[in-house]
Amino acid sequence: MAIDHDALWSALLSAHGRISDRIDRDLIDESGITLAEFEVLDHLARADDHTIRMNGLAERVRLSPSGLTRRFDTLVRRGWVARVPCDDDRRGINASLTPDGLAMHASAAGVHERGVAAYLIDNLDEHEVECLTRVLGRLAEVNGPQRAVRAPA
Repeated sequence: MAIDHDALWSALLSAHGRISDRIDRDLIDESGITLAEFEVLDHLARADDHTIRMNGLAERVRLSPSGLTRRFDTLVRRGWVARVPCDDDRRGINASLTPDGLAMHASAAGVHERGVAAYLIDNLDEHEVECLTRVLGRLAEVNGPQRAVRAPA
């Protein structure tokens, strides 16, 4: 059986885009935060001391350093995050979640979880959830940060 690369890629992009769009709308409507903003808060909420080096956070949210700066500045203005000097590197800057940011994350997390359940998990059976989790996890691992396919020389 021939693999239809285009169909697979198109289905992956379409599903991701549609689910993300629905969760984004829910978050905006119910919590006043975008999915992109929630993702930054979520990474910080899950981190030790709610703090991550800025370059590490950029990598996690798949943004360039300048792209993260623009998004982060919006969150700073809202009082949800702060830039904090690194203790072990005078040149380094950490991203840190503020108490207001932690409260916003806690408020929006329920909306996010309901969206993931309604738009993804509830549409799959238990075996499909386990299989999809395993497959996507493996793909994320083998295509880790900074990994690109290069054309043969």
